[in-house]
Amino acid sequence: MIRSILLTAFLMTSGITFSQSLKTASYQDGSQKLNGLVTSNAGKKLPGVLVLPAWKGIDDEAKTAAIELEKQGYIAFIADIYGEGNIPADGDAAAKTSGYYKKNYEAYQKRISLALEQLKKNGAIPYKIAVIGYCFGGTGALESARGNLPVAGVVSIHGSIGKDQTRKNGPISTKILVENPADDKGVTPEDYNNLIKEMNEGNADWQIITYAHSKHTFTDPKSPDYNEVMAKRAWNHTLMFLKEILK
Repeated sequence: MIRSILLTAFLMTSGITFSQSLKTASYQDGSQKLNGLVTSNAGKKLPGVLVLPAWKGIDDEAKTAAIELEKQGYIAFIADIYGEGNIPADGDAAAKTSGYYKKNYEAYQKRISLALEQLKKNGAIPYKIAVIGYCFGGTGALESARGNLPVAGVVSIHGSIGKDQTRKNGPISTKILVENPADDKGVTPEDYNNLIKEMNEGNADWQIITYAHSKHTFTDPKSPDYNEVMAKRAWNHTLMFLKEILK
């Protein structure tokens, strides 16, 4: 009951908070317009964090993360991966669109790179930048590491960690934190073991934290999978990791 009341209050006020704290920053990938969001401290010389949203595009969880990151002294930029006019209307559309970028990982890496450039243009110190991502965005965080994009570290939060095994493993210079819910049915033991093998073969600085009694979207207050205790722990682990690599 209390959780329901708190969630209702959050939903009623979040729109106002988001509009006051996050500003639209439009950019291009060729002819495709992209509409990211940047925190209100844009323009200052601060460490930066790129936030990659889940499979339905920019959502409240990504916005909340950006605002909380600003409070910690980071410029945060939420990437628009899909582009204007391409936001999925439902889960089926989201699965199809996100699936395209998972398969065409170079296109995903390019969209992430473009967003990183926007983060830098908005004041982020180029050598003090990290990427965090939720769900589909967690996959993007790992793709940032796989593509050796110029970031200090990445955090994959209940991301899809599997990779097409026809892709060769390569060197990974980016520090990696994977926050993995123990009961995520989308992550197989094979995926888990292959990721460890990939990171070890890449000589990466990596760690995986697994959260007990947690299903896929355990960090999202709107999800039936939400686990408040584990979500708080995961966020604290994210902040600790970011502090280590960016400050």
